Amino acid sequence: MIAHLSGTVLTANDTSLVLNVSGVGYRVHAPQEVLVKAAPGEECALHTHLAVRETALELFGFLEEHDLRLFELLISVSGIGPRSALQILNLAPAEVLIPSIKKGDTTHLTKVSGIGAKSAQKIVVELKDKLEGFSFESGADEDDADVLDALAALGYSQGEAREALKAVPPEAATPQERIRAALAALSQ
Repeated sequence: MIAHLSGTVLTANDTSLVLNVSGVGYRVHAPQEVLVKAAPGEECALHTHLAVRETALELFGFLEEHDLRLFELLISVSGIGPRSALQILNLAPAEVLIPSIKKGDTTHLTKVSGIGAKSAQKIVVELKDKLEGFSFESGADEDDADVLDALAALGYSQGEAREALKAVPPEAATPQERIRAALAALSQ
């Protein structure tokens, strides 16, 4: 199907953007971190998933391939559709969700409207084993999840937190040092 789109952003709203690819405008539903970066006229490349329903075809786009893979794992769970999966990814990035699911923690999942304790537990049970081999090309690990959680608790967006994490020097070994370094990067 349609696995990747690259083009110019025509418009963006709270839930989607229109990407002009060789004169054709594709509406792509995307996480907030994509939408905040999607300024009209800017170039954008997205890894995409085409959701096929009886009455519609919908594209969902992600900046990172690991976000797309997690999205596809989430929608493989019975009862979780593409919009619910997108809401989950809006509340917590993959770097936070994956370690929490592996630990059996449903906290992030139950924050999504329409996902109760039962559904969250079902997601954990179905995905726990599937996530064992899941790796990030960006090299994120559980310490990064702690840093992203801390920055989110301080009110920073997922996109801001990820950018700050990229600026953390490798010599910052402990989560506390990584949080301090990320906060320093955000204050500049």
